[in-house]
Amino acid sequence: MKQRHYFLTLKCCLIFLLLMAKSVKGQTTKMAPVRIGVAGLTHSHVHWILGREKRGDIEIVGIAEPNRELAQRFLKQHGLPMSLVYNTLEEMLDKTKPQAVTAFNSIFGHLEVVKACAPRGVHVMVEKPLAVSVDHTREMEALAKKHNIHLLTNYETTWYGSNHRAYAMIHREKAIGEIRKVVVHDGHQGPKEIGVNQEFLDWLTDPVQNGGGALIDFGCYGADLITWLMKGEKPVSVSATTQQIKPDIYPK
Repeated sequence: MKQRHYFLTLKCCLIFLLLMAKSVKGQTTKMAPVRIGVAGLTHSHVHWILGREKRGDIEIVGIAEPNRELAQRFLKQHGLPMSLVYNTLEEMLDKTKPQAVTAFNSIFGHLEVVKACAPRGVHVMVEKPLAVSVDHTREMEALAKKHNIHLLTNYETTWYGSNHRAYAMIHREKAIGEIRKVVVHDGHQGPKEIGVNQEFLDWLTDPVQNGGGALIDFGCYGADLITWLMKGEKPVSVSATTQQIKPDIYPK
């Protein structure tokens, strides 16, 4: 678990390197802390953002979360004032003027975050998966391009040194020959079994809000890694076999 926590923290740092550093005569100088807004608190990965401000590389300027009880519980845990909390994302954006927003709401809600942020020129990071559908994805992509913002998906595996070493062995060093087969295993016992908070569990088990459930939540890692290893080459065909192994706990 310590290693997992390390990477979850590290990924948030690396995501904003483009915003936090600038090049001056070949030298990299650190800029002022990035002004960060938080859209939603129902995805429990938000704790790594709420607990990061003390490091000095970000400043949380506002949080959009209508559930006051949830906000009070989380902010008290991290020693943050309730004055940061706004009922709507639009109000938070207009009053605090963040440089970037991290979205920790449901997957279905990612599109609304981009709709609010992109026209204001605010960069966006969302948790994986990016969106619930191709239609949502295309609309988000169009908004990001139109308004020239970074739209980033928080893939934890992006920051694993072992993955980058494998890529180097395959493509730069030619150490293991051509790719013939890639097997990716991802998962855990289940959100209820590992004790996620109820607000997170409510939408994780909602087929509309979660974007595909465990199949997408973990399957996106394999698709992402294989696409990267294949340098963006599209597959010739895709087949899938799905199973429901805990219908008593996750009937949907």
